[in-house]
Amino acid sequence: MKELQIKITFVLINCLLLTSSTFGQKAPNTFKNPILSGFYPDPSICRVGDTYYMVNSSFEWFPGLPIHKSKDLVNWQKIGHGLHRPDQIVYKDGLKNSNGIFAPSIRYYEGTFYIITTMVGQRGNFIITAKNPSGPWSDPMWIKDAPGIDPSLFWDEDGRCYYTGAGIIDKTQGEWPGKNGVWMQEIDPDKGILIGKKKQLTYGHASNARWAEGPHLFKINGEYVLLIGEGGTSEFHAVTIFNSKNIWGPYIPNHANPIMTHRHLGYTYPIIQTGHADLVQTQNGDWWSVLLAKRPVDGYSILSRETFLAKVEMTKQESGVTPIFNPEKGLLQTEQERPNLPWTPIPELKVMDEFDSETIDLEWNCLRTYQTPWFKQVNGNMEINIGPQTISEWKNPSYLAKRVKSHNFEATTKMTFSSKKENEKAGLVLYRKSSIHYQLLREKNNVVLIKTIAKEVNTEKGVHEIIAKKPYKEMEVLLKIVGEGINVKFFFGTNKDNLQQIGETQDLSNFGDEIAWGFNGTYIGMYATSLGEKSKKKALFDWFEYKNEN
Repeated sequence: MKELQIKITFVLINCLLLTSSTFGQKAPNTFKNPILSGFYPDPSICRVGDTYYMVNSSFEWFPGLPIHKSKDLVNWQKIGHGLHRPDQIVYKDGLKNSNGIFAPSIRYYEGTFYIITTMVGQRGNFIITAKNPSGPWSDPMWIKDAPGIDPSLFWDEDGRCYYTGAGIIDKTQGEWPGKNGVWMQEIDPDKGILIGKKKQLTYGHASNARWAEGPHLFKINGEYVLLIGEGGTSEFHAVTIFNSKNIWGPYIPNHANPIMTHRHLGYTYPIIQTGHADLVQTQNGDWWSVLLAKRPVDGYSILSRETFLAKVEMTKQESGVTPIFNPEKGLLQTEQERPNLPWTPIPELKVMDEFDSETIDLEWNCLRTYQTPWFKQVNGNMEINIGPQTISEWKNPSYLAKRVKSHNFEATTKMTFSSKKENEKAGLVLYRKSSIHYQLLREKNNVVLIKTIAKEVNTEKGVHEIIAKKPYKEMEVLLKIVGEGINVKFFFGTNKDNLQQIGETQDLSNFGDEIAWGFNGTYIGMYATSLGEKSKKKALFDWFEYKNEN
């Protein structure tokens, strides 16, 4: 009994120390952007009481639609995924890079959370619902006759709900290169059924505007405000707005457009290619915006699109309600005064995952959905089946990975694996897309470093090259990848104090959006393959350590 009391006291002391160190920190006056680092594009946000909820695009990665919550708009805790069951929605083999789940919108109405989004490459637009945003979420309600992408929902004061989406429904496509538009129709959001007629609202804020998309509709100070992204999610990205006195329009381009863009700055500013915004009003009446942008290093956007936060002041100008982003600055800031909300820090993410929890950590993703699980946590190990699929195919390979969130990072794992067959391999993979990745693998009698790189911009087929091979026959091996800007190094050995580099320092510039292109982001994780042949072997990962070295 005395021993039990000592153990309980020890646990309580540790819990108090953790709580003190995590939540007892002094509230800062400023915050740093991005608020979600790494691959978190196309943010959408809503508030319920004093709590904020945000969802992002996930494309070919599963679980899909990551959901975070926050009390202060700065500290965000992942609480689940909108798509969290393999049978909820199937990402079929053959789903291309950067296809899958596009720009979602999250809204709350009368006790229910709604996420509406697009499954590109398969069935189109759908709605899922939940009473609790951490889940479970419903099966998709697929919306018939809803062309285009990037849908959003808006409830007017009379309780009617409206669908806004990106696309052209009046047959004026092709009038100029990249012409797109925003259309609207009433919808029953609890059945996923469109009602009445469609109406085209806009084609963008000016003649020859390109790729109008990502619409969100609001009613602010008695006026309807349509917020959209346009210019494409690259160097000409921007946020524009349109004003109307009537729900059905006409929606007139605001003379302040574009209300947020860095398109005129090129790569002369540390934050580039801003766009695809959403708005939220705090319980204090202040307005803020979440939007995507990139942080290049040496001219390459290796981390792809991340989520940023900007202060918004609602003004009344000649055009009507006009949001001013970051007054006196007009640009996204790397650091600025934080929202006037109670500072609410969250527990830090695991640096070391020892695979000893009851459920798999929410940070882990895989490519597309699996038919049967090929991974499980067993006795403090992550057990991964050797699968025939490879990381270079548009399939569901045995690859369990998490987002790279810093330009300077380290990832290390301890793995138990050996094979007498040449085709069976397992280890670490640093991945951008099927045609761009590095593999650090244990094979028959070696550790091997393999580079797969697309030689041209936006190429879907990569060129494979064995960078180096080193003899290795031990069952256990430590594998480590270290990223430093656009450079990356690879190491292996029997323990942390006995690691040797394999190959020369490698180049990460091909991972940048400037070459890789596409909408996905950079991941790192555990991989096992039998290169197209069936296998009964498994790779055991004792732990996985990921550190951001900012």
